[in-house]
Amino acid sequence: MKTRIKICCISSLEEAQIAIHAGADALGLVGRMPSGPGPIEDALIEKIARKIPPPIASFLLTSEQSAKGIIEHIKRVHTNTVQIVDELNEGTYQQIREALPAVRLVQVIHVQDDNCIQQAIALEPTVDALLLDSGNPKASIKTLGGTGNVHNWQISKKIIRSVNIPVFLAGGLHAGNVKEAIAEVKPFGVDVCSGVRTDGQLDPNKLKDFMRAVKTCE
Repeated sequence: MKTRIKICCISSLEEAQIAIHAGADALGLVGRMPSGPGPIEDALIEKIARKIPPPIASFLLTSEQSAKGIIEHIKRVHTNTVQIVDELNEGTYQQIREALPAVRLVQVIHVQDDNCIQQAIALEPTVDALLLDSGNPKASIKTLGGTGNVHNWQISKKIIRSVNIPVFLAGGLHAGNVKEAIAEVKPFGVDVCSGVRTDGQLDPNKLKDFMRAVKTCE
């Protein structure tokens, strides 16, 4: 089965083109965050998103926690998917759907313990997909992705077995471990940021190695 590949933290049109030519299924564009790599201005996110051809998905990573704030953020950048990296604590997913029916909703779960399994089950009816990452939204300075850290894949595996929507696996993936991750967790897709970068820049050689490693699992 084909494992979808999302290349995150895209910071320029040039990086977008490199990822597209390498065969990415989705590109992640990071909005304002409390910490972590890759945030770019909304104007640049919009510029890049408009150049991403279908069927490649354009993901806005937003740290907004209200339905109103998320809707406004998407309207500024015109991506076709939104990745909500923190908990939605004001408004509902349904309000986002009604305002932007063509936009797909992906909720991030930061995998820390088995409580995440019930969180995923509760979210399943409200979103189009889940993304399992290694951040800590409860930290004094929140980490909401791009940590380069691997979390407990056994919990991720249980989450995927417990829900019937697509689940992406993120967190510390690179060419050297992604094959093992896919074999162990069996996600719908994998998401990589730091694992294909050198000195913060997208590295075509690391990207090529990563893509090759994923494709050997098909």
